[in-house]
Amino acid sequence: MKSGLSIVVLVSALAWSAPAAALPAFEQVRADWRSADVVVLDRHGDTVGRVRDDFRARRGDWVALADTSPALRTAIVLSEDRRFYAHSGVDWQGVAAAAWANLWNTRTRGASTLTMQLAGLLDADLRRPGAAGQGRSLTQKLGQAAGAASLERGWSKDQILEAYLNLVPFRGELVGLSAMSQVLFGKYPEGLNARESALAVALVRAPNAKAGQVASRACGILREMRLPRECDGLEGFAQLALLRTGPVAQRAAAATPSAASPQLAPHLARRLVGETRSQLATGVPMPARITSTLDARTQRVAVASLDRHLRELAGRNVEDGAVVVIDNASGDVLAYVGSSGALSGAAQVDHAAAPRQAGSTLKPFLYEQALEEKRLTAASLLDDRPVNLPVGGGLYVPQNYDHRYAGWVSLRAALAASLNVPAVRTLVMVTPHRFHKRLVALGLPLTEAGDYYGYSLALGSADVSLLALTNAYRALANGGSYAAPRLWEGAPAVSAKAVMQPGASYVIADILSDRHARARTFGLDSPLTTRFWTAVKTGTSKDMRDNWCIGWSQHYTVGVWVGNASGASMHEVSGVSGAAPVWHEVMEALHGARASLAPAMPAGVQRVGLSFDDGLEPARDEVFLAGTAISRVSVGAPAARPSAPVIANPADGTVFALDPDMPPASQRVWFHAEGVAGQTARTVSWRMDGKPLGRGGEVAWLPWPGRHQVELLDAAGKVVDRIGIEVRGASVRAPATPAKR
Repeated sequence: MKSGLSIVVLVSALAWSAPAAALPAFEQVRADWRSADVVVLDRHGDTVGRVRDDFRARRGDWVALADTSPALRTAIVLSEDRRFYAHSGVDWQGVAAAAWANLWNTRTRGASTLTMQLAGLLDADLRRPGAAGQGRSLTQKLGQAAGAASLERGWSKDQILEAYLNLVPFRGELVGLSAMSQVLFGKYPEGLNARESALAVALVRAPNAKAGQVASRACGILREMRLPRECDGLEGFAQLALLRTGPVAQRAAAATPSAASPQLAPHLARRLVGETRSQLATGVPMPARITSTLDARTQRVAVASLDRHLRELAGRNVEDGAVVVIDNASGDVLAYVGSSGALSGAAQVDHAAAPRQAGSTLKPFLYEQALEEKRLTAASLLDDRPVNLPVGGGLYVPQNYDHRYAGWVSLRAALAASLNVPAVRTLVMVTPHRFHKRLVALGLPLTEAGDYYGYSLALGSADVSLLALTNAYRALANGGSYAAPRLWEGAPAVSAKAVMQPGASYVIADILSDRHARARTFGLDSPLTTRFWTAVKTGTSKDMRDNWCIGWSQHYTVGVWVGNASGASMHEVSGVSGAAPVWHEVMEALHGARASLAPAMPAGVQRVGLSFDDGLEPARDEVFLAGTAISRVSVGAPAARPSAPVIANPADGTVFALDPDMPPASQRVWFHAEGVAGQTARTVSWRMDGKPLGRGGEVAWLPWPGRHQVELLDAAGKVVDRIGIEVRGASVRAPATPAKR
């Protein structure tokens, strides 16, 4: 006994005489702590995303002791420092027991207290292993003891325990309680139960031990906690938990955030971190936090709505979607949903930024430009009948979504009902080149020149992103003034520039808010109708690959896209059934207690009573730019109908191209005859390359590559009209097909 006592006295004297390491204050340690992730916050300080930035170790947020499971606090003290709350940094009883055991070569718990271990964690020199992988030297141990005594004088016991739990390495790259808890158990530290706490504490002493050894030590801790029943099945539980730290799991998690909690805005978080990193000078560290313009409440509404409505479309081959909400006045992006998450086969793809075919969503900008240039008014009549436009290598023959034609329609009806042929006729007046310049000025990054897209640009053949397109609609909401959207809270305001005329923008808003004008296509009661003022437009691209709904209220502009990351076609999903329900629900949530009033009529616009001859359209009050108003619309004398049947469509010399993305059996060419009606329609017949094709005023043909001669025959079998057409095999880029509603 005298020998052991002498050792204790000697160690005590050396410890107290050793110089204490210059250890920082608790407040400094906590302030210097930094997660391995960059945390992205919403405008109110709520976390909406995390992006892994430091790959040296996996650390989560600092966890206050009050937010730590009581079971874990009990387990760590019982296992590592039973007299933690009684000693002053060095457990002299433990030192004596260790010294005595060393004399007799018996095993013991060791004499290193939690405070001494913390001193080693704070000072690398006090924890560096000795030569040849040996343990810490006597000098290091004495330094830890001196450091522990210093900590105990300046820190409270709770601060010591809190710092220890946040700094201690657990296993592999996991450092600190937060990372360990969320990676191993998928929960926050306050939720750890006794079994999980015991496993976690068992790792402190043997971070790289096998599952069986960890489970055995954890079982011993549970017995000390008087919970022996928790040992049942503990080894299997330990194996499952430790699998999450294995090589495969760590490679999969290498680029993911430390937090296991769901990410509210992961795509925007990655975007902001990437853009921030690119703007920093070499060697400048990333900020620990980035504050975005998002509003977490609005983001949750958008995420939930997209998820719910995509689930309702189960069976229609649609799994991806995106939502963007922008504040009209500031340009702040309040919601940014980049994908449908678990529903998506490509959840990491940011569909809010990915270019997709715009469909009919570009039509409002086309008609605004035609109004601004005073080529048309909202009352102007446009011919919605087949048209053949010569283009390089053939003819461009636009068709409406339902392959029906309305004849003469006003611009108001054509835009609200999303008719295609009138839009193409309007682009002929505006020209693709000038329309392309306007779209680029509105922030749509079209990659090709206007002549490349040609007349199909009227029907949205260009690829645009949801964020850019939604912000372009925001320009309509702001009377034609365009400014880039804001993603960073506190970023300087972006100066706006006048791109569109306020008066023409007002007319477009008036049309897109008119549910009676769109009733021809959408009916009076649809998701496009809200209980407050809104203006909205839908669009569906070629073969139902992209479905859009974008519109604005007095305060917000909301854009929604649904489709598939793979580009696969949806089944029976139109603008009113795909994206529109999400748009409607998000708009309703935004205006729960906030009114949305129609915009005030700007200078240079007047409202005039209008009537149509022959009841072409119902009488109404129409809006006109100054100097363009009329009060009555009449149609000129109709052209004489042909006295004999003729082939009206397609035109002679038309070149068709097979679409490589459509099954050949699903592609058809329609032949239409004029000068046939009633009984006559049943007497005419068609012939293709000398072989019978069909009877009646219109027939469909399954196209076959090559040059073909088409003939129309009367009742007597006489050829009354003849055209030549060509069908080319599937090319890399097929001609644009009709945009949908």
